[in-house]
Amino acid sequence: MKIINLLLFLTLSLNWVNAQNLKPYVLAIETTDNISELKDKLPLNLEQNGIEIVGQYQPANDANRWILIFTSPELKSAVKEVGQLTGFAASLRVAITRENGKTLVSYTNPAYWGNAYFRKDYPKVSAYYTKLSNKLESAMEATGSFRNLPFGSEEGLSEKELRKYHYMFAMPYFDDTVELESFDSYQTATNKIETAAKEKNINLEMLYKIEIPGKNIALYGFGIKGEKGEAKFLPIIDIGKPKHTAFLPYEVLVIGNEVHMLHGRYRIAIAFPDLTMGTFSKIMSTPGDIEDSLEKLVK
Repeated sequence: MKIINLLLFLTLSLNWVNAQNLKPYVLAIETTDNISELKDKLPLNLEQNGIEIVGQYQPANDANRWILIFTSPELKSAVKEVGQLTGFAASLRVAITRENGKTLVSYTNPAYWGNAYFRKDYPKVSAYYTKLSNKLESAMEATGSFRNLPFGSEEGLSEKELRKYHYMFAMPYFDDTVELESFDSYQTATNKIETAAKEKNINLEMLYKIEIPGKNIALYGFGIKGEKGEAKFLPIIDIGKPKHTAFLPYEVLVIGNEVHMLHGRYRIAIAFPDLTMGTFSKIMSTPGDIEDSLEKLVK
């Protein structure tokens, strides 16, 4: 009897620990509405709750997916307070995905990505993230029946694990960014990116730009097209259910006169924390391909 009680205690303890862990996405709504209906409805409900849509697109040229990229006063205030590489946290995403005859609305879990990107500084900005989460929930409740089901990792990750996350030994951490280029000024850097993004021979679609008031920080989002882009790597890695559509798009950050991107082996892994080494090996060239694409913005 003592052994049975001990096993029961350990099982309940493990379940409690897992319940405290964070997962990268939240399944908000499951509906029979089609994507086009939600594309009209969702932005209105988000903006009525103080969430600003800065861009939207169809990733990987997949008619069953649509992404809304947003920012908010809370995200901008958090980034402004801490600065530097936390500029990557200036946007989050809502995804609409058609799966198994239903349409799913999901979004990036603010607390998950906040802990990953702010790391030890997350407690300084956690109140902003709580407020944003409440706004997102209100917007989803106005859109449909809110399910609030975290997903994207079987067990999830603790705050401590997220703040020191890397996929495995010798793999990059959050701050092991790729510096794409440096310029003589912030304005020169942003001008270069925006001019290059308009070139017809570049396989990038500029989706948004978010600037942080009072700081020389600008976050850009890009859809990656072409034979080595999203249409190649997304079907290989996004094999779970629900789909991780809100993983995209990819970001470029200007801090002062420097242009950075998150290393692909970090950015992909943090979005797919349960990715097996076997699956990862199938996209070994993808981090380099993404870097090659984004480098065209600054060369």
